Amino acid sequence: MSELRIEGLRKTFGDTVAVDGADLTVAEGELVAVLGPSGCGKTTLLRCVAGFERPDAGSIAMAGRRIDHLPPQARRVGVVPQEGALFPHLSVGRNVGYGLRGSGRAGRVAEVLELVGLGGYERRMPHELSGGQRQRVALARAMAPRPELILLDEPFSALDAGLRQSVRGEVAAALRADGATAVLVTHDQDEALSMVERVAVMREGRIVQFAPPAEVYRFPVDPWTASFVGDAVWLDGDVAAGAASTVVGEVAAEGPDGPARLLLRPEQLRLGEGEPNATVSEVEYFGHDALVTLAFAGGVRLRSRVLGGAPAAGQRVSVAVDGAARVFAP
Repeated sequence: MSELRIEGLRKTFGDTVAVDGADLTVAEGELVAVLGPSGCGKTTLLRCVAGFERPDAGSIAMAGRRIDHLPPQARRVGVVPQEGALFPHLSVGRNVGYGLRGSGRAGRVAEVLELVGLGGYERRMPHELSGGQRQRVALARAMAPRPELILLDEPFSALDAGLRQSVRGEVAAALRADGATAVLVTHDQDEALSMVERVAVMREGRIVQFAPPAEVYRFPVDPWTASFVGDAVWLDGDVAAGAASTVVGEVAAEGPDGPARLLLRPEQLRLGEGEPNATVSEVEYFGHDALVTLAFAGGVRLRSRVLGGAPAAGQRVSVAVDGAARVFAP
């Protein structure tokens, strides 16, 4: 496995700029997500790395060796597509071993199937597997030749929500156990934040932030990224000496003095025991938690994430803020 380095990558389709000077470095053995909305260029970026598209400008290198001029079969890049794309007439073992040569073929097939939690499935046929199992077989097939890089293109999008969560954890564990260098392309924020070491947020063909998941969530580079990566609570305030006066009360806020737009996450709004300062206007219950819409003076409405039991609509509550707000210009 080797370091991937993308510099100044640009790809257009007629008058449409799909990738616009993207830079990305993935360390050897690292799992990185490229996260962005539909149409941002993330799949085109992946296809350029795989060799399915030829970039108009920029470079792609593995272990310091330029690969952007090579055909796909010469790049030592494995691809896991959205729906697995297994050969329906081949057994699991033959799917995984497709393209492998030499006396160690059977041993490597057994090894990667164990890594993805499907040890002993060599004789099964694809139609005998669940959707999650087929995706894990597709991953095993990509891992089997020990490529320098594995690319995963929205690999869980066809799975239902409950299965998606369990399969992505198994996939991440298998990639790390095999020491793989991998890039996951996704529009799912939960998927990106939970699986990888670093997240590259992409917008309009450019990578606007590249950092560990916690940093992207807590310290987004701009308001668009803040709203795209997780639920955002926006609050107007006046900052002075590291604190902002707001409708909720005083909030810690490191930034220049003066009017500001403050970012909070819903879990930072805590319902407490003090003097009531808001009214519950709506409750969205999800079992493990609830999103509570709070109405403040002046028509301000904010959302709080509450664990366990939630107050009833119409109830007066006390709201305070845990932690600091992220400060942006108004």
